Amino acid sequence: MGQVIDKTYNGLKVPQGEKITFKDGKPVTPAKPIIPFIEGDGTGRDIWKASQRVFDAAVEKAYGADRKIAWFEVLAGEKANNETKEWLPQDTIEALKEFGVGIKGPLTTPVGGGIRSLNVALRQIFDLYCCVRPVRYFEGVPTPVKHPEKLNVVIYRENTEDVYSGIEYVAGSPEAKKLIELIESFGNEKTKKTIRQDSGIGIKPISKFGSQRLVRRAIEHALLHNLKSVTLVHKGNIQKFTEGAFKDWGYQLAEEEFAAKTISEEKMWADHDGKAPAGRLLIQDRIADSMFQQVLTRPDEYSVLATTNLNGDYLSDACAAQVGGLGIAPGANIGDNCAIFEATHGTAPKYADKDVINPGSVILSGIMMLEYLGWSEAAKLINDGFAKTILNKTVTYDLERMMPGAKKVKTSEFASHIIENM
Repeated sequence: MGQVIDKTYNGLKVPQGEKITFKDGKPVTPAKPIIPFIEGDGTGRDIWKASQRVFDAAVEKAYGADRKIAWFEVLAGEKANNETKEWLPQDTIEALKEFGVGIKGPLTTPVGGGIRSLNVALRQIFDLYCCVRPVRYFEGVPTPVKHPEKLNVVIYRENTEDVYSGIEYVAGSPEAKKLIELIESFGNEKTKKTIRQDSGIGIKPISKFGSQRLVRRAIEHALLHNLKSVTLVHKGNIQKFTEGAFKDWGYQLAEEEFAAKTISEEKMWADHDGKAPAGRLLIQDRIADSMFQQVLTRPDEYSVLATTNLNGDYLSDACAAQVGGLGIAPGANIGDNCAIFEATHGTAPKYADKDVINPGSVILSGIMMLEYLGWSEAAKLINDGFAKTILNKTVTYDLERMMPGAKKVKTSEFASHIIENM
């Protein structure tokens, strides 16, 4: 029956269900988990209604009456601001903290002062240090490359440091002037740095702690799914003490914690003639600009990419474009005691409430959420239903206009077809 939790958040009563708990950074999932959702702004309303139907149908088909998600709406974005005069109410933060796992549609970034990005705020509040972006091709989706099926990677992007730390100061400000003065005071005549006085200043922190916990998650994912490699993506040839350190700390972590299960690219060539021994996960690294070429020219040689924040931001969107764009690109932000799954595209307000938008990003993010919870049977049903619906060419307008012979369907109808094709 679940627990009776006599609480309200943002004036909304918690449904009957059970809390997800965490052990060693992994979720412990009850039969009827309470899962908060943020429907999202703009087209989020259409997308969420369609996606929830798909999730519920898959869980029911996989488990009957034995399992069920108790959905609980929490507020963020424009809806929250309209109802509470806050873009990210404290009640929403407390609800996500209590129930641990959530899913969200796209959110508007507020204009003006205060929160610079709701998505970034959520990641920082809950220390969601892994941005996880699987990128794979669904047969039939139009793409700009000849062999999109060769790209099948999972990107683990560090989510709290680098440019996401948000440490920057406007040009000409007292803070920027002080930092310029401080930096120019270091070193001697040969080594000192000079900075133009009209510069904006940003600081790029990359820590051993932050780097290694990200790489650890990437290696664990690769080992769990029997993948062949983890590639550390960095710009260490230029930024040796930040990007380069990320690479070095990644190799160090693999050697210290996974020595029996991994092998570095250097040792593979030195001791095994360039072939990874059976049962060993290859740990290698690539310079970021080279990696952009590699995913185009040799995509099938890569499995898991572990990256610093900014490189991962660019790379995940570029890879998504190779397999059909952000409309079908899922995403997750995962920490040790919380995980939030999300659409990776924008709000597209001009299409709101028209029942035309592609719900694929949230639906595929829901697959990730179900796998994270350990409900792989329901996840597979949605994945198979989604793939078959695309193959049948019954798709929303964004795909239909690029697929000869396709049938254009509404957002709600697309969801119905996925359910039928499970």
